[in-house]
Amino acid sequence: MKEILIRQKQVLFFIIAGGLSAIVEIGSFKAFSTSLPLFIARETNFHGVHYPLSNIFSTGCGILTNYFLSIWFVFERGKHSKKKEFAYFMGVSFISTLLSLGFFQIFYSFIFKDNINLFFYTLSPEMISKIAAILLVSILNYSVKKKVIFNG
Repeated sequence: MKEILIRQKQVLFFIIAGGLSAIVEIGSFKAFSTSLPLFIARETNFHGVHYPLSNIFSTGCGILTNYFLSIWFVFERGKHSKKKEFAYFMGVSFISTLLSLGFFQIFYSFIFKDNINLFFYTLSPEMISKIAAILLVSILNYSVKKKVIFNG
């Protein structure tokens, strides 16, 4: 019973940490995707890739936020040294970033074409695509980080 409660607590904290990291990532994506095109005209469409730097920079912000929240609140330290743990975390995050960028491109290019009006805020296709990509990749992240990095 204690294991189930600990696991549920860990999943809850992972969701909270992931949610906070997603807020950082989505907020920084909004900032980058509105400001970078003013300086780099190709940011909106670089050889068919939409918002590449905005995605990379915002994902980096989200990854760093998630790393610190994960080691402070979600997972216990694994059997790895801090250096190795950080390297593994960054490796998994790099692969997750590639997946997230790929999903974003698919969602933005083929699925989400219209704004979604939430009455108090309108979500653009790029924001909807970013949110959908984050949600999809977060499931994979939890499993891999728990089993490989933090050994729990």
